[in-house]
Amino acid sequence: MDSSPQSGRKAEMRKAPRKRVRLLYERRVSIYSLAVALPGMIVSGILIWVQPWTTESKIGLTFLEVCLWGILAMALHEQTVRPLQTLANVVAALREEDYSFRARGAATDDALGELSLEVNALADLLADQRVRVIEATALLRRVVEEIDAPLFAFDPEHTLRLVNPAGERLLQQAAVRLIGRKANEVGLADCLNVANESLIELPGTSGSARWLVRRSQFREKGVPHTLIVLSDVSRALRGEERKAWQRLIRVLGHELNNSLAPIKSIAGSLGARLSQTGLSEDERRDFERGLEIIETRSASLNRFLQAYRQLAQMPPPNLKKVALRPIVERAAFLETRVRVNIAPGPDINLMIDPDQVEQMLINLVRNAVEAVLENNTSSEGAEEGGETAVIPQVCLAWTADDQNVTVTVDDNGPGILNPSNAFVPFYTTKPEGSGIGLALSRQIAESHGGTIELTNRNGDRGCRVRVTLPRS
Repeated sequence: MDSSPQSGRKAEMRKAPRKRVRLLYERRVSIYSLAVALPGMIVSGILIWVQPWTTESKIGLTFLEVCLWGILAMALHEQTVRPLQTLANVVAALREEDYSFRARGAATDDALGELSLEVNALADLLADQRVRVIEATALLRRVVEEIDAPLFAFDPEHTLRLVNPAGERLLQQAAVRLIGRKANEVGLADCLNVANESLIELPGTSGSARWLVRRSQFREKGVPHTLIVLSDVSRALRGEERKAWQRLIRVLGHELNNSLAPIKSIAGSLGARLSQTGLSEDERRDFERGLEIIETRSASLNRFLQAYRQLAQMPPPNLKKVALRPIVERAAFLETRVRVNIAPGPDINLMIDPDQVEQMLINLVRNAVEAVLENNTSSEGAEEGGETAVIPQVCLAWTADDQNVTVTVDDNGPGILNPSNAFVPFYTTKPEGSGIGLALSRQIAESHGGTIELTNRNGDRGCRVRVTLPRS
């Protein structure tokens, strides 16, 4: 038995089926065209050669017959293959998304014409769908660009693939610098890890900003992507917080007023009747001092409640078109304890409530002046110890762009340890403060569609209050 490798290969070759050689469609059409006319050619050739004609005539007729045979075969080949090649070119153009080609000879009276009609109809349908896709894509791109909520798309590797202009403003970088970076590199890793519709604080943003994360899934070319939409709910949360404070203040004010009014009245009545009693002079002075304290503290507590009622009963702004410069100057000139410097700014008009905006600026300037005075008081002791005293400085400035006006109040005071608590009602770092100045200022700014931020100045002493108001 032959077990050599060569015999094994021969056996495999014998077992393998032979591949059929298939002629091209054009050659088959040509062969079939010639074969169809071949019997007639043979019969006609026989009839020509059996006739009593001369040899030259027989050869000439035979040659003419062969030429006509070839011409008819070529015509049949052209009529069969050429339309199919045209349709193939049209389909290839459709595959390349070129919808300008159309098949010729489209008619309803033959099969090839009906095929051409269907191909042309398919081309029209695909062209219409392409136009619709382009329009829908342009609309989607415009919506993504104009939407005010930051929008991001990440691939399965948490690489950023899409960001809208609002997202660029949030991250303070251009899209060309953000696309292709990881989520943890741009500070959005928490958005992919927290549960859907969770509240988070993003690094690098304002400390009071709270963001609602909405996450969904979509596919692009079969690859799953994660779409993240962020909504700044800080103002809405502050609105709900403000309503809660207002309800609390109304309840406390009502209950305390009901108690303070009779206490003050009774204290006054008792003080008037002390002279009619048989008390000694020392006892009467003690009673008068005690009643005076009760009456004074009742009046002070009543003023305290009235101040908080102002926060709880702030009316909506009465908008007027007024110049900003006079309001800023009045707010600065009303402060006499420290000279308030006014930086040059543009002459612009705003649709605001001048009384409320002026009151807001007065509160901010007063806070800045009290901060630098407190710092100056502590610096006097430092000067006695050999350190240089700090000169109180408060600066009021404003700038404008196409959409907003920004007013800043800078001071060189001691700064603030926890800026996020500065706008909380009742919170104050001053011994005699009520804790409503900044809360009232933020309420005024937000009622005008603006924002207010309090930060410590980078590289300098003191704080900076930044108020942003829309121009329209």
